[in-house]
Amino acid sequence: MPADLAVLGLGHTGLALAQAATAAGVNTIGYDTDPAAVAETNAGRVPSGTVSAPDLRRMLAGGFRATTDPRVLGRVRTAVVCVPTPLGPDQTPDLGEVAAAARALAAHLRPHTTVVLESAVYPGTTEGFLRPLLESGGLRAGRDFHLAYSPSRLDPGNRDFHLANTPKVVGGCTPACTEAAAAFYGRLTERVVRARGLREAETVKLMETNYRHVNIAFANEMAVFCHDLGVDLWDVIRCAETKPFGFQAFRPGPGVGGPAAALDPNTAPAFPAGPAGRPRLPGHPLRMVELAREVNGRMPRYVVQRAAALLNEHGKSLRGARVLLLGVTYKADLAEQDGAPAREIGSRLIELGAQLAYHDPYVPQWRVLDRPVPRADSLWEAAAEADLTLLLQHHRTYDLQGLAVKAQLMLDTRGATPAGAAARL
Repeated sequence: MPADLAVLGLGHTGLALAQAATAAGVNTIGYDTDPAAVAETNAGRVPSGTVSAPDLRRMLAGGFRATTDPRVLGRVRTAVVCVPTPLGPDQTPDLGEVAAAARALAAHLRPHTTVVLESAVYPGTTEGFLRPLLESGGLRAGRDFHLAYSPSRLDPGNRDFHLANTPKVVGGCTPACTEAAAAFYGRLTERVVRARGLREAETVKLMETNYRHVNIAFANEMAVFCHDLGVDLWDVIRCAETKPFGFQAFRPGPGVGGPAAALDPNTAPAFPAGPAGRPRLPGHPLRMVELAREVNGRMPRYVVQRAAALLNEHGKSLRGARVLLLGVTYKADLAEQDGAPAREIGSRLIELGAQLAYHDPYVPQWRVLDRPVPRADSLWEAAAEADLTLLLQHHRTYDLQGLAVKAQLMLDTRGATPAGAAARL
C-alpha cells in the first residue's frame, strides 16, 4: 500500500487532514492502532465529530484507506502525527498516543521522510519528547529525515474556513525541515506561514487556544456581573460588536468544551523525559490562563444555581423538578461531546434531586453518573411537561421561539432565544 502521506490518528484532526490531502490528489493512508476505528472508517461510517459522510465516501472512492499495519509507515514520503493529547488529572496533555505513534514510526522510518506533529502539545515537546523517540531507530532529525511542527487550526463545523483557505503555520528542526513541511502543506492550502523554529510553531497553538479561553472567561465573568446588575449582556454585546476596530465579540455559555483545552506551559515538566518530579519549564506562570480556567470551570455550577433560583422564583424546588436539557454536545450542529459542560451540569442536577431528561438530534444515547438519561422522543411535549427547559447548545434544528412558548420555564445559556422569550444567562 504505497502512498505519499500517512496520517497517524483517525480522529477529527487526522481525518480532516486526510480529506484535504485526498481532495488535493495526494495518495493518502490513515494509520490507527484501534481496529474498530479503522474498520468503521473503511466501511464509510463516520466517527462522531469528524468529516461528513459524503466527504468520507469521496475519500474512499479517491483511494484513501485506513490500516492498523505499521509497515505502511515505511512506504510514505510524509507522515503527520494527529493523535489526541487529552488533559490528564494533573491538567497536562497525555502524550501516551504521541509516544505510541512515534515508536511505530521509528521502527519503519526511511531517510528523507518528512515527519510533522500536529497534536496539541507544550512548547518543547517536538524537540524534547518526539525527536528522541523517532531517532531511536538510528536516523537523525535534520540530517536523515525532516522534523517539523504545524498547529492544527481545525474549527469543526465551520462552513467558511477549512484547511484549504486557512493559512498553515510550520516550524522545523532546521530551515531545511521547515521548507520540507512547507512544500507538503503547500499542496493542500493557499498559504503557508513559516515560523522561526519548532518552539515558535508550538507556541502559536498555545497562544491561539489560550486566546479563546481567556476571552470566553471574560465574557462569562461579564455574564455574572450583568445578571447581578440587571443588565442585558446580550444587548451589550450586540451594541459593542458594531465597533469596527479594537473589539472582537465573544459570548458566554455554560462552560468551555472541545478538544483544545487551555494550557499553561509552566505546569508541564521540562524535557527530555525522565522520572516524576522533573523541574518545570522556565518562566512565569500564565496567570491569565490560570484565571480563565478557574472562571470557565465554575460556569456549570453557576448554571445550576441559576436554574435553581429560576425555579424558586416560580414557587418550585429543584429537588424533584423535571429538567429537560437541550443540546449536550460541546458545539452547535456537531455530535462531538469532548469536554462539553452538559455532563457536569447534568451530574449536579441529579445530585440535587432533579429528574433529568435530554434532547439532542446528534446524540441518540447519553449517560451521566454511569446511568442512562431518558431521551425525549417528542421535543414539544417534553418541553411542555418539564418544570424547566435548559438550553445548553443551540442546534439549528431547534425552533427556540416556539419552544420558549411551549416551555413552562426556560433558561437560555446561549443567548439564542428572542429577547424576553426566556430567562437568559
